[in-house]
Amino acid sequence: MALAYTPGLKVKASTVIQVERRLPIPGEVLVKEGERVEFDTVVARTSVPGGVEIVKLVHLLGIDPDDVGRYLTKKVGDDVKKDEIIAEKKGFLGMFKSVATSPTTGVIQQISELTGQVTISEPPVPIEIKAYVPGRIEKVLPNEGCIVQTSAALIQGIFGVGGETHGKLAFAVDSPDEMLTSDRIRDDYARKVVVGGSLVKVEALRKAASLGVKGIVVGGIEDKDLSDFLGYEIGVAITGHENIGLTLIVTEGFGTMCMSERTFNLLRRLEGKEAAINGATQIRAGVIRPEIIVPQPDAERAVHSAESSVVPQKGMEPGMAVRIIREPDFGRMGKIVRLPVDLQVVETESPVRVLEVDLEDGRKVVVPRADVEIIEE
Repeated sequence: MALAYTPGLKVKASTVIQVERRLPIPGEVLVKEGERVEFDTVVARTSVPGGVEIVKLVHLLGIDPDDVGRYLTKKVGDDVKKDEIIAEKKGFLGMFKSVATSPTTGVIQQISELTGQVTISEPPVPIEIKAYVPGRIEKVLPNEGCIVQTSAALIQGIFGVGGETHGKLAFAVDSPDEMLTSDRIRDDYARKVVVGGSLVKVEALRKAASLGVKGIVVGGIEDKDLSDFLGYEIGVAITGHENIGLTLIVTEGFGTMCMSERTFNLLRRLEGKEAAINGATQIRAGVIRPEIIVPQPDAERAVHSAESSVVPQKGMEPGMAVRIIREPDFGRMGKIVRLPVDLQVVETESPVRVLEVDLEDGRKVVVPRADVEIIEE
């Protein structure tokens, strides 16, 4: 069953994009306003405290808590390595010796003679935030990150899994209705973002991941193929954190869904260019859509203001591109021809406002206005 999604899908050949890059906790910002950055430029870094391991010496050595100090080979503040001896108890005449080793690499943080436990802190975990897209630092967010501005083509999808990555766009099909099967995934697609057509099969995803393909962009996917690839059923929470070897972006929906000609043709024009992609998706409050961003430095034209990228929302009007989000024409795209003023009775016998759409396949249909989403061009 096809699903309806929140209006506002973007398929733009050229726009100004601002990408916020923010650390999870305060840290150091490494760039300045006006500076140029590339995909992998590290713009900010910080570190989060490492884990904590507790060694129960009373159990390991068979001693009383207040005797812990007698058997320790380390003191508070000492560095230790994984499996290094931190305490030992010699048996009778030196026989039957008992030892306690560190379960991790870190620093002795605390020794308790009340509990007989030793607390070991693991090293801090470094976190680096990259620019994600090449462009110009529009604004520095002190101790937090920055905003990167770039001119680019922007295509949003319906659903995705996998996080941020980048690679050159490569086509594995010749038309938007072709299926992406494993035999179409070539060895030279390694480190590239591969564009398919109407459907991707699980075998193709597995082969792509094994070859080091950075991402797959395709019209549709079957629920079972997705869960088989992930190894579990996808939930309703935000995606994008999956460790699956590649990023998958579905542009149309679940099932065999021919990629819209508008999206396919735009990607075709961009073939061979480096694209930043992110599969993060959230379809509840605070909608997040998976995205394909293809920077176009030649199109910047000295645009340095966020105001140029903000287009006030407006109502539907003739000539506007829309996508149908209900059966029987789910996924079809076209242009609004007419917006009748009078209510019309639809199959549910409810009077609703409708619109007339010229579809890309040449047909003209009348659908309820609630059954379409605006395509921002």
